[in-house]
Amino acid sequence: MKARVLSLLTAGAVMTGLLTGCSGGTKNVEASGEAGKGYQKIELVMAVNGTDIQIDSRVADKFAELVEEASDGNVTIAVYPNDQLAGGNSTKGIEMIAGGGVDLAAYATCVMAVIDEQLSVATIPWIFDDYQHAREIIDNTGGEYYAERLEAKGITYLGSFHNGFRQITNSKREVRTPEDVKRLKIRVPGSEVYMKFFKTLGADPVAMSWSEVFTAIQQGTIDGQENGICITESAKMDEIQDYLTLWNYTYENDLFVANTEIWESLEQKTRDLLQEKAKEACEWGRDTVEQEEADIVEEFRSEGMTVTELTEEELDAFKEEISGVKQEFIEKYGEKACEAFRIESK
Repeated sequence: MKARVLSLLTAGAVMTGLLTGCSGGTKNVEASGEAGKGYQKIELVMAVNGTDIQIDSRVADKFAELVEEASDGNVTIAVYPNDQLAGGNSTKGIEMIAGGGVDLAAYATCVMAVIDEQLSVATIPWIFDDYQHAREIIDNTGGEYYAERLEAKGITYLGSFHNGFRQITNSKREVRTPEDVKRLKIRVPGSEVYMKFFKTLGADPVAMSWSEVFTAIQQGTIDGQENGICITESAKMDEIQDYLTLWNYTYENDLFVANTEIWESLEQKTRDLLQEKAKEACEWGRDTVEQEEADIVEEFRSEGMTVTELTEEELDAFKEEISGVKQEFIEKYGEKACEAFRIESK
């Protein structure tokens, strides 16, 4: 039975890799031992893309805490935020989880799409009414769809948590109508869905690494960005952006995953524990995002940011404007994917 253990020697090797820009998780293998509650003694490596205060890192830390406590310290998780093991490159991070360079990971679906573009089907604009709607679908047919697609890539699906409904901030003007979005330079992650959405509205979407966005807005290279409320707050966008529009135009979630080969090498009891605690951590992450968003929006308002919540009538104008491109994506992702997420063709 394989087990991945971080010794002082391998920990040093990881740090050397970080300093030289090389990637790779720990590859040393020992026979598993029995202790405490009967769990093998093992330390697993988990990679996430966000900073240590963003929701993916917080969920990973919560997971590590739950696992260590339940196993009496025998099973531990070393969490690496900011894609440290991949030199900050999220695409390389995805390659590492697929190839076994790390054991566990959590990535947004728009990032996971580099290995299978079908994974971003749930980012089609305005397919979920609210967070509860997203939970219900993803915890049933949607999750089954993710699991099937990931299995083909050597990745095991363990759960999903909110990255958040995406909103828009900018430094130019209040956004209430499609006309207000025209000519705004908006940073997007690079996903085809996001790029086409903003191009259809007449904006100038710019694909840019998240680490560059704050400076780019300060320097006037771009006018704004779109993201979930929690990420907008943790990145301090309220310090450099005057306008926020709440429109829930697309939902983004993070997928909690494991490398399949490594997963199957673990003892069954360990797998059962990790699956249980992954689900628990994902639920904690969902609850946290939902609870914190309302408080954050009120903080933005109190700090002088103009917060605009669109009415149904105002939202309908945007939905009508992008109806054609939405239909394009429905046809592109196909019947099976759309059935899994209950996306109806209009």
